[in-house]
Amino acid sequence: MADAIRLETPLTQEKVAQLKTGDNVLISGIIYTGRDAAHKKMIEALARGEVLPFDVKDQIIFFVGPTPPKPNQVIGSSGPTTSYRMDAYSPTLIEKGLTGMIGKGLRSKEVIDAMKKYGAVYFGAIGGSGALLAKRIVEAEIIAYPELGTEAVRRLVVKDFPVIVVIDRDGNNLYEIGKAQYRTI
Repeated sequence: MADAIRLETPLTQEKVAQLKTGDNVLISGIIYTGRDAAHKKMIEALARGEVLPFDVKDQIIFFVGPTPPKPNQVIGSSGPTTSYRMDAYSPTLIEKGLTGMIGKGLRSKEVIDAMKKYGAVYFGAIGGSGALLAKRIVEAEIIAYPELGTEAVRRLVVKDFPVIVVIDRDGNNLYEIGKAQYRTI
């Protein structure tokens, strides 16, 4: 990733505006984790008028349920979870200020519409590379929902965490662009 964009969190609207579909990015700073069980709890908390376990404004959520760490490891294998499992919840968090998501796979029209309306990007991480991605995580702390085990919300500190912009704030979608390059009429 020699030509990668180096990105320090928080992921402000100014930074979001500079990211384009297909960009290779190395993220450093704080990101948060959350899978479907944690997302459900966060949306339920908002519905009750409660505050979230972290302020989502200008933040990135990594859809991951890491394995337990081995001795002398910060975190276990940390490969991305299939993102559509968060599609029912993501538009609400994007409306609240979430600007980045890391996962794998397609996103729904509702998520992409929210990304375009409020300014967010979807990053892809390579599935199957969880052990390698874990080496880019330098700190990990459970901050909410410890009862969810591997799906608890964690605050991670990452250094040069490799991702690619799959969907930018304008809705340009690498999955569609890539397929179109190989279509024949």
